[in-house]
Amino acid sequence: MAEAYCVKCKAKKEIKEAQEVTMKNGRKALKGTCPDCGTGMYRIMGK
Repeated sequence: MAEAYCVKCKAKKEIKEAQEVTMKNGRKALKGTCPDCGTGMYRIMGK
């Protein structure tokens, strides 16, 4: 699984319910939630 930084917990966590999305500029990103607090997490992937 992919990891991202949770702003609310201030720690790196695994993304829960991660799904790959495409941003407006064409780059890919992972979007999901924090497993502990439920805050939205976002990680921009490479080209």
